[in-house]
Amino acid sequence: MASVARVPSRRIVPAALAAALLLPLTACGGSADASDGKSVTVTVGYQSKTINTVTAGTLLRSLGYFESALKAQGARDGITYKVEWQDYATGAPITAAMVAGKVDIGSMGDFPLLINASRGKQLNAPTRMVSVTGYNSRGALNTVVTTPDSKLRSLSDLRGKKVSTSVGSAADGTLVRALEQAGLDPDKDISKLNQQPAVGASALEAGSADALSQFVAWPGLLAFQGKAKALYDGGSLGLPTLHGVTVRDAFADRRPAVVEAFLAAQIKATTYLDTHPVEAAEKVAKVTGLPAEVVYLYNGKGGIATFDPTLKPELVAALKKDVPLLVSAKLAGTVDVSDFVDDSYLKKAYGTGYAKATATTAPASEPEVWLKGASTTSTYADPTALLRYVAEHSDNVRAAYVPDATTGTRWFADRSVWVQDGTELEPFVTESAAEAWAAEHPGSHVVSYAEALRQAAE
Repeated sequence: MASVARVPSRRIVPAALAAALLLPLTACGGSADASDGKSVTVTVGYQSKTINTVTAGTLLRSLGYFESALKAQGARDGITYKVEWQDYATGAPITAAMVAGKVDIGSMGDFPLLINASRGKQLNAPTRMVSVTGYNSRGALNTVVTTPDSKLRSLSDLRGKKVSTSVGSAADGTLVRALEQAGLDPDKDISKLNQQPAVGASALEAGSADALSQFVAWPGLLAFQGKAKALYDGGSLGLPTLHGVTVRDAFADRRPAVVEAFLAAQIKATTYLDTHPVEAAEKVAKVTGLPAEVVYLYNGKGGIATFDPTLKPELVAALKKDVPLLVSAKLAGTVDVSDFVDDSYLKKAYGTGYAKATATTAPASEPEVWLKGASTTSTYADPTALLRYVAEHSDNVRAAYVPDATTGTRWFADRSVWVQDGTELEPFVTESAAEAWAAEHPGSHVVSYAEALRQAAE
């Protein structure tokens, strides 16, 4: 999803992008799909800390489902399969490894997926997208944050400021679209710092960046740590964002049973996450070092990310809308999304249930409390009811989550901006959204979290 170079805007020439993609190959080791006829090594590139890809990466690896599926496949075809997992910080090096034949299967965000398709076509090493991992139907997987004490209150305040993002990532796409909606030119009105997420987070904390636009789980992590507050909720765009799985065409054609085994394992991991959300969050937290509370914000029951492998028409349509943005930024050539997306393997893995699964939609997020030491969570009828419970059990609450009153984006209750409207208390991810709502509802006003708790308890 990114390189670490510093650039003034999102416009990178194709030659520079190619160089950025190809640089990481020295760390990839031997060739992917290594085979001596009786044994095959399948190389999977994933991003452990991009936690809405866990069903094709971190969680899947910890559960061992892919290895089990390949063991069963090996018993049928007489081949011994081995899985090599390669962990990356972003999607760009996964693409570089794939087009060089070093990685067989990879997972990444929507913009990197399209760059993956473009680079594969340009270098005569085509790829295809075979499933989705996590998505948000409104775009809330990406968030723009600033420092807790920042005087910035809206995107309009970013004029002339330094904003860190990962050029070519979904978070960059959100930033570009959001700035344009706010009447700012992404190339001229801000100074864009092209940085990997961890570098950008450090830059924000050090004061060398005024804001940070990033993908899951960085915004939630920084907010949880008290190092940032949300400036812009990606859910305000109303355009789906997603992550998915891509495979090399040559590999898929040669080893279709392996692709199907991977997708069957992904489906199984998705079911595990859906039925054991707290346990799954704890597993991912243990492997990644992320706080479980942050993992659960995104991956939990009613989390920001919906885990569903199916290639839904609305998600494919969103990818098509992304292509012109990438082309205009010279980050990718034209991509035929209909040709790139291939659900034939997923249909075989699902069987007769694919059509029904594709038609399902994400449920709305509910106010939710996770108590210390609990293996399950509790939901509440409305945010006010949640606050009342938290006020009465504050010493025993591990985390509390509430959906934004306008976008539905889930956020930490104690990091949300609250508006009191009579006896009701409404949460918002950003100050600007809270103030806009209060302005439209006479008599309502913004209150602190402590005051919201007090009012709810009365």
